[in-house]
Amino acid sequence: MTTSFKFLRSTLASAMVASAFMAQASAATAPLDLVAPLSDYKIYVAENLQTLVTDTRAFTEALKAGDLALARKLFGPTRMAYERIEPVAELFDDLDKSIDSRADDHEKKEKSADFTGFHRIEYSLFAQNTAKGLAPLADKLMADVNELQKRVQGLTFPPEKVVGGAATLMEEVARTKISGEEDRYSHTDLYDFQANFEGAKKIVDLLNPIVVKDNKAFVDKTNANFATVLATLAKYKTADGGFETYAKLTARDRKLLSGKVNTLAEDLSKLRGMLGLN
Repeated sequence: MTTSFKFLRSTLASAMVASAFMAQASAATAPLDLVAPLSDYKIYVAENLQTLVTDTRAFTEALKAGDLALARKLFGPTRMAYERIEPVAELFDDLDKSIDSRADDHEKKEKSADFTGFHRIEYSLFAQNTAKGLAPLADKLMADVNELQKRVQGLTFPPEKVVGGAATLMEEVARTKISGEEDRYSHTDLYDFQANFEGAKKIVDLLNPIVVKDNKAFVDKTNANFATVLATLAKYKTADGGFETYAKLTARDRKLLSGKVNTLAEDLSKLRGMLGLN
């Protein structure tokens, strides 16, 4: 086979691949349409990371001072910034495990040496009723949060991860949070719920101008479901802007939230396909 023929065949093959790609791309969302939503979402993540750093610093200072009452008060609110951006945080498995793993993720559960982060501290504060001896855990949590902020600054956000993140947040609520297993010692689950819903809704709100062009019914349905769950949570807000203990949630409201969360998880799982990102 001559060199010129090889070159011609290679050129034709490349053209065919490019043509197929363009045909697929034209049937999906134009890549440029996602630039603005992804840029805005990166700003949202950066803002929440800064909040997380600031709030974690106050939380860990309370721990190191041995102030049990203050540390307990700050636990739920401090976690909210992390919960809003969890789909991005989970891209760094080592940090997510160190910051947010639960006792069940470790061989010796609460006694495991590698059980660190928010939930290990939660165990001491709410199950053991003490803030003593937590300085090493506080320092590690602060270092991990700082490292997360550093890594995200240089991260290129994968569109499929961002778009899929809305469903991921709802699936996690449905799978592990409605049952109350995540914040099992503090029962501050409603803080997590609020943050997860806010994080998912932010993604959806940024994508709605694109989605609504072809599927207004989808946008209307998800907006209505978000409004319902946020209104339900609002009933349990306290005067200081926090939330009641999860135990205060009525059986009716738990059932309502569970139904809406499962519907949102199922509907939002379709977003990637709608935008041609599967």
